[in-house]
Amino acid sequence: MASRVVLVLLCCMHLSVLAAAAAAGAEYNIQRFGARADGRTDATQALAAAWSAACRSPEQGANVYVPNGEFLVSHVAFAGPCVGRTTVQIDGTLVAPSGFTGGEWIVFKHLDGLTVSGGTFDGRGDSLWACKAAGNGGCPDGATSVTVRNSRDVVISGVKSVNSELYHVVIDGCDGVTVQDARIIAPESSPNTDGIHVQSSSSVTITGASIQTGDDCISVGPGTSNLRVQHVSCGPGHGVSIGSLGKESEERGVENVTVSVAVFVGTENGLRIKTWGRAVRSGAYVRGVVFEHALMRDVRNPIIIDQNYCPNHGGQGCPHQSSDVKITDVTYNDIQGSSASQVAIKFDCSASNPCSGLGLEDIKLTFDGGKPAEATCQHADGTVSGILMPPSCL
Repeated sequence: MASRVVLVLLCCMHLSVLAAAAAAGAEYNIQRFGARADGRTDATQALAAAWSAACRSPEQGANVYVPNGEFLVSHVAFAGPCVGRTTVQIDGTLVAPSGFTGGEWIVFKHLDGLTVSGGTFDGRGDSLWACKAAGNGGCPDGATSVTVRNSRDVVISGVKSVNSELYHVVIDGCDGVTVQDARIIAPESSPNTDGIHVQSSSSVTITGASIQTGDDCISVGPGTSNLRVQHVSCGPGHGVSIGSLGKESEERGVENVTVSVAVFVGTENGLRIKTWGRAVRSGAYVRGVVFEHALMRDVRNPIIIDQNYCPNHGGQGCPHQSSDVKITDVTYNDIQGSSASQVAIKFDCSASNPCSGLGLEDIKLTFDGGKPAEATCQHADGTVSGILMPPSCL
């Protein structure tokens, strides 16, 4: 009888401790769930258990805490809905298994109120890149490092993503996401390692990002609206790209995008819009875009619209076709610096759907030690003011 009383008391004490923790905005340290900070012991289950406890916590601000050290983690999904707003605070590093081949590594989904703060995500993409570089085929598909899907009111602050196999950060199907002070690093030779990709989302803000990668620093996919990108640096990489659009038979458009105060150093492109050169009536469009206050340093294509995008020379059945994607109301204001090619502005628009409402204001781009760069246009119409280059083709 005495042993039963002691057991009941212990159980009650345990429940009271949990209740007190929840009342204080409980912190769930993954080491208390068995994680080891040695970079070798699989901490996936511990991380998942800590998230499950925090997600169920009735207290606003329940916190999953990843302390200093390296934690080996395979695929994990931070899934909601949760009882209240939840925070994932990372002081250490999450490390992917070498050669991880899943489609997504770390996923946050179906959440209403999430903060991800600090820490490093190491995708260990070297082996996949080496396989692709060898050109022998048979390479794994690879994985996106961090995905936020079907969520709202999300803040990602101060995170660092290194060596992702594929995209570093993907925002898909979300409303109200802020990414601030992110640092993204991968070699210039790493393929398909886009820094931040946004699609099917609205009211997204990306601010204070430093991105060095092997593909687009920031890429914007179909269904994106009310996107603001500000105070970002890019290089190496392929610049900020809207698109590609018009590949699928049904696609939503992109509208109300502002890119402001950006620096591009040694990138393939600066400010780019690209659509497939296919006569597919997808319904996609680009409209209401502002590119302003950008500095170029040795950028191959500082300003470019490419509506004849067709990689692999016809694998998608697009040679000699005209893009059905309509591009309207795009403004370029206060774009300065140096171009690595003589043609710094290239508007290669669709013959069947010419670009309209393009605006160039206060553009000063030079080439080859200070010579004025040039502009070329196909099927484009708009206005020019304050441009310190040879006469514009608009």
